[in-house]
This record gives sequence, structure tokens and C-alpha cells, in this order.
Amino acid sequence: MIATEPLQDASRESFVEMLRAAGLRTTGPRLATLGVLIQRPHADTETVIRQVRSELGTVSAQAIYNVLATLVQGELVRRIEPAGSPALYELRVGDNHHHIVCRLCGAVADVDCAVGHRPCLTPSETHGYVLDEAEVTYWGYCPKCQASRGSHSASTTEETTGN
Repeated sequence: MIATEPLQDASRESFVEMLRAAGLRTTGPRLATLGVLIQRPHADTETVIRQVRSELGTVSAQAIYNVLATLVQGELVRRIEPAGSPALYELRVGDNHHHIVCRLCGAVADVDCAVGHRPCLTPSETHGYVLDEAEVTYWGYCPKCQASRGSHSASTTEETTGN
């Protein structure tokens, strides 16, 4: 299923059940937003708006902002905010996973916690807080950017040395 196509019946039914279990009404924009996020994990708001509009037609950006906020509050969607990036949304909630972000292209991937229980890290000082979660973001270069950096580095070296 492509995000711009109507939801398949099985996905639609599971989304309806998710919304009802969270005490939320089932609406077209909510279903469409969940459909986008199943196809595009770690989507930013503009991507969600564009894809929902391609499925439903006219829908205001504010409506999608409201849908995303409601889905986050209902714990159906997780919002992450890697440094220097817009907020990203994903359907993977309720587990203890982290993210790895490419420094060049901004691609994001999920990384399971090495420990497996919350919080997976213990700080040197809690300052009296009761900890229940640690959010970790790993930074590096995705395979595609590694390849382009390698070819770019080689061409730069050739230009510099005249070889």
C-alpha cells in the first residue's frame, strides 16, 4: 500500500480499533495520518500534511497539526525531535527504542535498546528525579551518505593532487 492510496481494509480496521481503544473518535484525517505513518516512519509534519492532502483532498495544515498532537497525547504516535531537525512522528510507541540519525541526509532509523528495560541508562546524578525513560539519539552517516562521501573524498583528492 502506498500512503496516497486509500487504506486497505485490514489497516483501516486496526486503526479504527486503535483510535477507539484510546478513546478517540475515528475521523478521516486521523485514519489518513496513521496510514501515512505506517508507510513513512519518522515523517515530519510537512510530509504528513502533503500525503494526507493527496488522499483526502482539502484539509488544513492546522487540522493535521491537531491530529498529530491528539495522536501523541493518546499515545498512538511518538514525537521525536533530533537536534537540528523538525519534529518527526512514528507509530512505534510503548517500547524502549532509540534512534540513529544521519548527519548528512537526516535519515532516521530505529535502534533497539541494548538493555531492554526502562530506563536503559542511569545518569551519574538523578537530582532526586524518579527516572522512567532515557531517550538516546545516535549520530553518524548512513550507508548511502558514506558511499557518496567516499566518492566525493576520492574526487576531491584527485583534484587536489592532479591525479
